[in-house]
Amino acid sequence: MIGAIATAAEMKVDFDKYLNIVLAGNEVVVTKDGKVIGRLVPYSAPVSFLSDSLVGVRDGEDNDKKRRR
Repeated sequence: MIGAIATAAEMKVDFDKYLNIVLAGNEVVVTKDGKVIGRLVPYSAPVSFLSDSLVGVRDGEDNDKKRRR
C-alpha cells in the first residue's frame, strides 16, 4: 500500500517521517522533476520481478527499451 508520495527534496529534509511510514508497513514513492524515480518499501514486502517489470506499462512506457539504453 502506498503510504506517501514524496519528492527527492522532501525525502532529504524529512527522511525520518518517510522511514516511519515504511516502518508502519507502507510504501513511499519518490519523485524528482515530476517523474517517479524509485520507491522505499518494507524489507518484508513481497517483490516480484514480473510486477516490477510491468510498472509503467499501463502508462505506455516501454521498460525494455529503457533498460537497453
